[in-house]
Amino acid sequence: MSFGKNLQFLRKMCGGMTQEELAEKMLVSRQTVSKWELDAAYPEISKAVELCQLFCCSLDDLFRDDMNTCDEAYSNIRIEEVEGFRYVSYAVISADPEEDAICHVNGWAKRQGIHQPQIIGWDFPAVSQEQINVHHMHGYAAALILPPGFLWREENIPVLSQKTQHYAAITIREPFKAPFRIIPNAYQTLMAYMKVNRLEHREERGVISCYEREYRQEGICYMDVYIATQP
Repeated sequence: MSFGKNLQFLRKMCGGMTQEELAEKMLVSRQTVSKWELDAAYPEISKAVELCQLFCCSLDDLFRDDMNTCDEAYSNIRIEEVEGFRYVSYAVISADPEEDAICHVNGWAKRQGIHQPQIIGWDFPAVSQEQINVHHMHGYAAALILPPGFLWREENIPVLSQKTQHYAAITIREPFKAPFRIIPNAYQTLMAYMKVNRLEHREERGVISCYEREYRQEGICYMDVYIATQP
């Protein structure tokens, strides 16, 4: 843990605030902020409380936790307006639900003649402790985004829709190099970004509260992670 690294992380989460901008808000010099971030000095308790108020965190968060989960894998933390879309989804509970769900949805796309399908996915929480602990299973849902105006021809599979929605988003480079560390940390980083910027998570019927989208560019695998925010 490092107070200095936590402070650097919080500045980054707060719109890329500079040391000069933080110094101005705290009524101290830029050199003082620099010393704080190098762990060469610590703020007085009154200034520490002001930092917590500014960044919407606790003293424990600031001085004792390791808030800096970001590394070179993450980039482009942002608020993104995702246009409304129609989709069909499939959820599965198994030992490898991501692969199972995505393969199933790809099968739908192939039958419907949808080339280069857009697929998103998210954890499916309806899993018992026995399934998790004894059978090593968990749940995952995958959704096929339908092209605009596309006529879905399987009546037994309902077409759902979502209106335009704002999401906090982050891009991961090569997420599957260490997926059980990199992907959860992306969600933690987004939640920290939302907390610092006082954005509330939107969880309600008709809104996909969080999801992942995998794609390739120039032979490199990327994943965008999204968390819905209140308007």
